[in-house]
Amino acid sequence: MTVIPLKGRPWDELKTELEDAKKDDFKWEEGRMALYFYYLDEEVKRVQQEAYKTYWTENAMGKKTFFSMLKLESEVLEMGLALHHAPANAKATFTSGGSESIFMAMKTARDWARDTKGITEPNIVIPRTAHPAFDRSAAFLNIKVIRVPTTRADYRADPAELEKRFDSNTIMTMASAPNYPYGVFDPVADVADVAQKHNLWMHVDACVGGFLAPWVKKLGYDIPDFDFSVPGVTSISADIHKYGYAPKGASMMMLRDEALHKYQVFDFNDWERGPYVNDTMQGTRAGGVVAAAWAVMNYLGEEGYTLWAKVIMDTVKKLTDGIDAIEGLTVLKPHELCLFVYTSEDPDLDIGAVGEEMTKRGWFIGRQAEPVGIHMHLNPVHAKTADLYLSDLAASVSEVRNTGAVAKQAAAATY
Repeated sequence: MTVIPLKGRPWDELKTELEDAKKDDFKWEEGRMALYFYYLDEEVKRVQQEAYKTYWTENAMGKKTFFSMLKLESEVLEMGLALHHAPANAKATFTSGGSESIFMAMKTARDWARDTKGITEPNIVIPRTAHPAFDRSAAFLNIKVIRVPTTRADYRADPAELEKRFDSNTIMTMASAPNYPYGVFDPVADVADVAQKHNLWMHVDACVGGFLAPWVKKLGYDIPDFDFSVPGVTSISADIHKYGYAPKGASMMMLRDEALHKYQVFDFNDWERGPYVNDTMQGTRAGGVVAAAWAVMNYLGEEGYTLWAKVIMDTVKKLTDGIDAIEGLTVLKPHELCLFVYTSEDPDLDIGAVGEEMTKRGWFIGRQAEPVGIHMHLNPVHAKTADLYLSDLAASVSEVRNTGAVAKQAAAATY
């Protein structure tokens, strides 16, 4: 068992040990990972680090003392709201990530439904493609989750099928922008229509797409409306630490109407210290991540975000065209934005074995369960390694064909 050492050790020694500890990690800087990181370039990384260090000690919870925190956080949230076409009376909260943003949306919806409808045994009806964070949040909030498999060939949620599962205890439905398994946008406007029809809370999970889709749409790609420009959308989750390129620990939960915020707040006064009021699941919050988000958003600007969105979309095309050109492989279609899946269309070519061959060549492979395949989630850095990826993929396919290899591990590794 590791214990705190009796005597401290010099920083140079500790720094070397930390660097050595990473030697067997997958090389994310080289674009060899399909998930878990969002990396633009070394210059933006430097901006993140310097801004974070500037607010290294500040606590974003303490806005009565750190006045600058209130200013920086407010400006980040205002920029995010504007990007998502929020009305003037909208409200946003800075959270630690998509899971917390989704949790807060569900908590707010639950308390709203309890107060306005008297619902005490709530359920939510969501597409099966929705992120597991909805079920995890529901487990803490005592909300029943009804997941509805899509019958559509394009992997999108089916509003009519969702509506069939609504009952008197349903408080919320949702759409993804895009969904994580297939990388397609659910029909947000149609889901919002059925939600309005039944007076339900309608959440849009734009954790992946929230800070990328607007720029891709600006480039002329056919991205559907998914934000507050769609009537009936009540709340949106969007991660700044994904394609906003802030360091990890930065997301937003946005409400169409500030009046709903009262259902989000935890307000407690039954202790000696006095009132305690909070609108997140966190208490102390790192001021550095707020400052870094603010710095990167101002550093890149619309021009920078649009430029890097084009790099991503160009890389998606290069990789998908290249994968489709390899005999036996096919990219699932449609796919929109930065996510896609490819599978084997040849019964004699085991896609799991192809993934294992790619791992041997130093690539971390995202595995898809349904259908069995390989899941890709691109960053700008993947543009530099696209040719090498395709070369290694072709070699891996050839190796599996020649050896008749079959995957040794489960088709879908844990995400």
